[in-house]
Amino acid sequence: RILTVLKEAVVSTQSTGTVNCEERVYASDVQYPAAVVVLAGRKVKVLSLENQPTVLHTSEPPLRYQLRDISIFKKDGKPAGYGVCSIEGRAAIEPFDNNTANSKDKFTFKCHRSATSDHNKPQEIYAVNGIKFHPTYGTLATVGSDGKFAFWDKDARTKLKGSEQLDNTITCCDFNHNGSYFAYASSYDWSKGHMYHNPQQKNYLFVRQVKDELKPRKK
Repeated sequence: RILTVLKEAVVSTQSTGTVNCEERVYASDVQYPAAVVVLAGRKVKVLSLENQPTVLHTSEPPLRYQLRDISIFKKDGKPAGYGVCSIEGRAAIEPFDNNTANSKDKFTFKCHRSATSDHNKPQEIYAVNGIKFHPTYGTLATVGSDGKFAFWDKDARTKLKGSEQLDNTITCCDFNHNGSYFAYASSYDWSKGHMYHNPQQKNYLFVRQVKDELKPRKK
């Protein structure tokens, strides 16, 4: 329930301030001077880190179930909003300025669901465990309990690439500083309970070099 902001996360443990979030903290992201925090109860706190950490507002994204991860995206080099994902096979894009944001800038999209053309057959919906924005292109990646990752163009609202399915769920992901590498971890996420846990199954960390596959679609 306590968020601590460090001055220099690598070389120091001295914090610039502590924020009481009033609930359990599930995930967070920082793109100075902005920070976002996912809480239990499907709440998101947006903070300013200038001077002392200050909570700007608390909101509830249009997702119905538990939130899993969050990531800030930029516009014109400045933090402009965030993407957040949940266990319902869905993610949401939320601009910071909800008052002036165009309706096209605020939306949800389905992802990490089984493909089926048979309307009589139920669709399998998987938890979206991770969401991260490319630091150069502004496109994004999601990973899920289906054992797949996917790349998306939020502005064109289209899927750029999907992956083959791994033998285990994918629990988290991230890009390096310039977006030339994409890393993701494969391990059991407990989304199906303890009965599906196989202690003999190994955990893996994958690093993938990415080039043009994350470039946004031409308008």
